[in-house]
Amino acid sequence: MRIAHIGIAVKDADAALKLYQKVLGLEPSSIETVESQKVKTIHIPIGESSIELLESTSPDGVVAKFIEKRGEGIHHIALEVEDIRDTLEIMKAAGYQLIDEKPRPGAGNMLIAFIHPRSTNGVLIELCQPAKST
Repeated sequence: MRIAHIGIAVKDADAALKLYQKVLGLEPSSIETVESQKVKTIHIPIGESSIELLESTSPDGVVAKFIEKRGEGIHHIALEVEDIRDTLEIMKAAGYQLIDEKPRPGAGNMLIAFIHPRSTNGVLIELCQPAKST
């Protein structure tokens, strides 16, 4: 298991990217819109992990609602697991509140599922697994 990325909710991903490019000298590895989640993502590799900038593509998107309620900032921590389905079953059996009972497609050809922050000490956790390895 490893930290795959830290998701940061921003109003304008392109503007936020300037910090990482111009100040820190980092370049994005991918820019992708995930229509089903109403979000534009920009992944910026840092070592073995990355930062994922999240910009809502719709006023009713989850990221837009997050920013409206809490402002810009850390949205979630993504953990890459070997078997997302098995991990979801273990977490459910242990009493964790799942937002996603089954994995769904996410950015970067990943299967993803979220665990509700009410059951994880206030931190939204995203489980992810490369889709090709399922």
